[in-house]
Amino acid sequence: MAKHRIYSMSVASVYPHYIAKAEKKGRTRAEVDEIFRWLTGYSQQQLEDELAKGTSFEDFLGAAPAPNPARALITGVICGIRVETIEDPLMKEIRYLDKLIDELAKGKPMAKILRS
Repeated sequence: MAKHRIYSMSVASVYPHYIAKAEKKGRTRAEVDEIFRWLTGYSQQQLEDELAKGTSFEDFLGAAPAPNPARALITGVICGIRVETIEDPLMKEIRYLDKLIDELAKGKPMAKILRS
């Protein structure tokens, strides 16, 4: 059941870690926000509102206005698990986000990260 603890965590509690990981590698908060918007369909204002409300991952991803269909192109290993083999739909969405932030921190160009 421990894996489900992340579902109730607020996105805002993890967000600063995503920013720090990106900035440590010379990337920006704006790029992290772009990834969030691309993946979920939230506008910048909606993203900021959800962060301010302390919305859980479960509610944030479950209510995403327009999940990007290209997210199915996200593959690879994150936390030792192949993203494409994750069966739990919510965990898969969380790992998609983790994988994209990881790619950002590794210096991939935004066009490749956003599968354009």
